[in-house]
Amino acid sequence: MTQPELTVVIPTYNRIDTLRHVIPSLLRQDLRGERYEIVIADSNSTDGTAEFLAGVAREYPRVRHLPGAYTGRAMARNAGIEAARGEVVMFTDADIIASTDLVSRHLAHHQARAGIAVVGMELQVASYAEYERLRSHPADRRPLHPASRKHLSWLYFLTGNASARKSDLDRVGRFDENFTGYGHEDLELGYRLRQAGLTIVYDPLAVDYHWHPVPYAEQKEKMKLAGRSTVRFFRKHSTLAVRARLGMTPVSLALHGVIAGRPKLLCSLERAGSAKPGLARNIVYQYHYVSGVKDALERDAP
Repeated sequence: MTQPELTVVIPTYNRIDTLRHVIPSLLRQDLRGERYEIVIADSNSTDGTAEFLAGVAREYPRVRHLPGAYTGRAMARNAGIEAARGEVVMFTDADIIASTDLVSRHLAHHQARAGIAVVGMELQVASYAEYERLRSHPADRRPLHPASRKHLSWLYFLTGNASARKSDLDRVGRFDENFTGYGHEDLELGYRLRQAGLTIVYDPLAVDYHWHPVPYAEQKEKMKLAGRSTVRFFRKHSTLAVRARLGMTPVSLALHGVIAGRPKLLCSLERAGSAKPGLARNIVYQYHYVSGVKDALERDAP
């Protein structure tokens, strides 16, 4: 078998509904099949993922299923890095549909220059129909970064659409598997890549579509978990810049205290946030994020 130039790594657990769309999108790339492979690091899913991937692999041997008792996305991605035969490793997720030139665009950047990581444009979609609409109507897209941006900070090294050379990932120690909860294992790796001298290049034409609408209550819990991960991040990299970038500031902590001390205000914000997106919802999410920060500071103090 020809040695692939790039390996796509996907962690998954019981995401068969979206994986049935994600894998075909990665097989429809404008890059010749022998130039890349797809490794799915599966935390022993019980929803038919193994059977689905076995069927795909019979026709496309470059799709490899890597089941294991992974403790989180960091460990699963590290298993994918270890198994990767490509010089470049591209990360995405089991609920993210790729554009047809996603892989080739990532690979082209790494072939053009060394010393970089690459992040593409990840668009949030609530349904498959919305994915089809945004795919066909680029003017309707609302990306996080303007198309004019060329480089990103580590704060945006989001591994739904990111890549780096395997040698660089090995050099900085891959993902930190102590991040077993939700959030920040990718940002923390991005921080170490930047500290090692890599530039994070932004490619607004390397587009994928994140199909994972999160209900209001679930997002609040995720924000709290992310807050806990923030404290782990800060304790590993204890700088004022990290604290500021991750929202661990005296202002945010004080505002949290103001809201926590006014239960009626919090209830009002919660009701308004549940009704529709907007300022109230953003304040509620930030409140739960800082709640996670404070909880971790109090419970896990050294």
